[in-house]
Amino acid sequence: MRFHAVTTTIFGLLLNIGILFAGEASEKPIVAAAQMWLHEIDLGIYATSWQQASAYFQGSITEKNWTDALNGARRPLGNLLSRKVTKTTSAKSLPGAPDGNYLVMQFATSFANKKSAVETVTFMREKDGNWRAAGYYIK
Repeated sequence: MRFHAVTTTIFGLLLNIGILFAGEASEKPIVAAAQMWLHEIDLGIYATSWQQASAYFQGSITEKNWTDALNGARRPLGNLLSRKVTKTTSAKSLPGAPDGNYLVMQFATSFANKKSAVETVTFMREKDGNWRAAGYYIK
């Protein structure tokens, strides 16, 4: 009986570790998609970044307003020097947004004209199963 309890405990621990690592692994493609989306912004192709964003994002801001906002806020920062993901957080609910599956990512970023910035990018899983940008904030 004691052996069974130990075996069950070990199995439970291994299962939890497996779930933990599976969660981390499943975030990697979403982070990679966010980095590709940010690369479009880095290249100044703001309209394309809007077109590839989620329906929720597109419903929140027009393409012109998005392009204007990035021309005013992102362009002056200059060329990207480095970007590294520092934190990811999964969420089912976010303030002001519909319930769903979200991944909020923070990046430590350095630009030519701003050496230390934090970019926060939120991706959401859409009805078709694809993850797309739902929010962007730079500080």
